[in-house]
Amino acid sequence: MRTATCPPYLQIQLEKVTGIGGVFIKARDPGAMAAWYREQLGIETKDGFTDFQWREKEKPEQIGRTVWSLFPADTDYFKPSAAPFMINYRVADLARMIEQLKQSGITVEKVEEYDYGKFAWVMDPEGNRIELWEPKGESGK
Repeated sequence: MRTATCPPYLQIQLEKVTGIGGVFIKARDPGAMAAWYREQLGIETKDGFTDFQWREKEKPEQIGRTVWSLFPADTDYFKPSAAPFMINYRVADLARMIEQLKQSGITVEKVEEYDYGKFAWVMDPEGNRIELWEPKGESGK
């Protein structure tokens, strides 16, 4: 990627995470955990999750969201990670991020596309599964 010996016009812009798209937590008793978070922190969930909506300073007309969700402790969704959580990171250009990761020798588990965006999953060096999300309409392409 960038090097000090490379002239500026040849430097490649590093694809970066643009924000947190979601926080996912395993719980032995998701119902009881949801009640605790509601009663103690005011986090209201519906169908096991809540959306925190916000607006970007540079695009105030566009509503962004960060999802917070509880999963059963025995969920396969975080596998192969044994961690009790998973973070979803927003990216502007998932294809560029995937290429960048592959060039660094990082295995991309899979890529999926839904009506609300594109997703990919990777593992960090300590075995935490990471979800990457390019929301619909975010790509600079």
